[in-house]
Amino acid sequence: MDWLQLHPLSFYQGAAFPFALVFHYLCSRDSFSTHARYLFLLVGGHLLAFAAMGSYAVLVLVPAVCAVVLIRSLSPPDVHRHTFFFQMTWQTLCHLGLHYTEYCLQEPPSMRFCITLSSLMLLTQRVTSLSLDICEGKVETAPTGIRIRGSLIEYLLEALPYFSYLLFFPGLLGGPLCSFKRFQDCIQGSSSLCPRHSLWTLTRRGLQILGLECLKVALKQVVSTETGLRDCQQLECIYVMWSTAALFKLIYYSHWVLDDSLLHAAGFGSEIGQNPGEERYVPDADIWTLETTHRISLFTRKWNQSTARWLRRLIYQQSQAWPRLQTFAFSAWWHGLHPGQVFGFFCWSLMVEADYLIHTFANLFIRAWPMRLLYRTLTWAHTQLIMAYIMLAVETRSLASLWLLCNSYNSVFPTVYCIFFFLLARRKHKFH
Repeated sequence: MDWLQLHPLSFYQGAAFPFALVFHYLCSRDSFSTHARYLFLLVGGHLLAFAAMGSYAVLVLVPAVCAVVLIRSLSPPDVHRHTFFFQMTWQTLCHLGLHYTEYCLQEPPSMRFCITLSSLMLLTQRVTSLSLDICEGKVETAPTGIRIRGSLIEYLLEALPYFSYLLFFPGLLGGPLCSFKRFQDCIQGSSSLCPRHSLWTLTRRGLQILGLECLKVALKQVVSTETGLRDCQQLECIYVMWSTAALFKLIYYSHWVLDDSLLHAAGFGSEIGQNPGEERYVPDADIWTLETTHRISLFTRKWNQSTARWLRRLIYQQSQAWPRLQTFAFSAWWHGLHPGQVFGFFCWSLMVEADYLIHTFANLFIRAWPMRLLYRTLTWAHTQLIMAYIMLAVETRSLASLWLLCNSYNSVFPTVYCIFFFLLARRKHKFH
C-alpha cells in the first residue's frame, strides 16, 4: 500500500477512539448485557465501514454475511474448506478490480476502494481463523439452516457473536488478529484492564506514535530532496533504497501502534488479568527486534506478527511439500498479486531459506567472540538491506519501477545470499 494511503486509515481509526473508550467504560461498569455489547460493536462496525468506505462497504458486508451463513449451515469438518474458497474468491475478484483500474485504465484507484480492500484482507483473516477454530474443535457451533417464522429472531441472536466478531469496529480497519475465543472472553468477562493501567498504556502508545510521526516527517523531507532510483548512480542507489524503505517502516510502525492502541482502548488488547489458558495477545509491532535482529527469519516472524502467525497456521502447518514457498506464494495472492509482490515474496522466501543455512553453518564454524561480533554486525547490515530491497519490491506498482530496482546495485545483497544458499545447500547435501 502506498504510504500516502495510510493517512485516511489513521484518521478513521482516531475517530473511533472515543467510541472504543465508551465501550470499555460501559463494560467495566457492567452496564451492558452480553447481547448489547455485541450489538454496540456491530453497529459501530457498520457506521465506521460506511464512513470510511462509502458505498464500497458493501464489498465487506456481503462476504461477512455469507461467511456467517456458511458457518451456521455447514458441519464443522466442511466449514473451513467452503469459507476459505468463497472468501479468497471474493477478495481476488475485488483485487482484479484494482488491477483493472491501475493497469488497464491507467487511473489512480479510489481511496475508499483501497481502504475497502485493506479491510477485506483483515476480514479474510478473521473468517479463516474462525473456520479453522471450528474445524479443530476450539469453537463449538451447531449447524442450523436459516429458519423462518418466529425462530428467525432466535437464529439472528445465535449468529450475533459471529457477525459482531467479523465486523467489530476496533478491528475493522486494522489491528492484530484477535481469535474468536479471545473475542468472546473479552465480551463475556468483566474488564481485563484496570483504569490506571489502561491510561498508562494508552499514554505510552500515544507518545510512541508521536515520536514515530516526528521521525517520519524528518525522513520524508530527506527522501523528497534526494534522487530516486531512476536518477541515482551506483552506490548512491543503496542509500536511496535504505532511506525509502526506512520511511515505509516508520509509516507501518506508526499505523500498527495506533491500531494496537484502539484495541487496548476497547479492552481487547490487554495481557493483564488473563487466565493461564487464554490465548496470549500478540501486537503487530516489535520495533526493537525488527531493527536489531541480524536474522531474516526472525525479522519475518516479527514483521506484522499476528499476520505471520495466521499464515503459519493457515498455510505452513497444512502444507506437505515446500511449506515455506507455499506460504509466501499465498501471501502474495492474499496481498493482490501485483508484479512487485510476486517478485518480492518469492525473493523473501528464498532469503529465509538462505538465512537458515548461513546461520546454521556460521554457528558451527565461528567460535571466537571477535569474529562472532564481526559476523553479527555484517549480517545485521545485510539483513536490513535485503529487507529494504524486498520492501521496495513489494510496494512497487509498475514493472518499470521493479526493473529499476532489479537493475540497480541493490540487487547485489540478495544475490550474495542466493550464492551462499546454493553453495551451502550442496555442501549440506554432501554431509547427508
